[in-house]
Amino acid sequence: MGTTFIDFIKTMADVPSGHEEKFLSLVSEKEIKKGSDFIGAGQFPKSLGFVKEGLFRYYYIDRKGEEFTKGFFPEGTVLSSYSAMIEKRPSYFAIQALEDSKIEVVDYLKVSALLSDHPCWKDFLIAQLQKAFITKETREREFLLLDAEERYFKFKERFPTLENRIRQHIIASYLGIAPESLSRIRRKIYL
Repeated sequence: MGTTFIDFIKTMADVPSGHEEKFLSLVSEKEIKKGSDFIGAGQFPKSLGFVKEGLFRYYYIDRKGEEFTKGFFPEGTVLSSYSAMIEKRPSYFAIQALEDSKIEVVDYLKVSALLSDHPCWKDFLIAQLQKAFITKETREREFLLLDAEERYFKFKERFPTLENRIRQHIIASYLGIAPESLSRIRRKIYL
């Protein structure tokens, strides 16, 4: 089995054993079937998830029903609609399993209570927020400055094992292009 949530946290923060046990007491495991949502758009999220096995995407749906994939989250990543939880509002996006997946889940309010228990939890939170900010800034820069083919190469570089795990129309929505445009780019590269 893959990395656990606490193992992941300990790569970013020095967690004393007593605090590790407190965290572990909050963790439950959950299986999510391919195509099911961990969090649905419009839902009030209450939990954080950690992907032990499987693959997820964050995606928006516009008024016409068109999907826009915000990002991919394979094994060893944290799932959350963090801004919705801290603002106590519904999530603007959904988090969907792209494969049958196993996650560890913790209640956000219970984890938040740990922040005042020991500095390790704030260290972890800061590290996660920094990582998310860098990812967001990188993605915005790519959309503003790179063409579709360059964005496709960045996708392959960032997620080298995902192309065969994700349907092409979902990759196209991540790149901000039509599936037909992705097919043309792939034909050009692989011919």
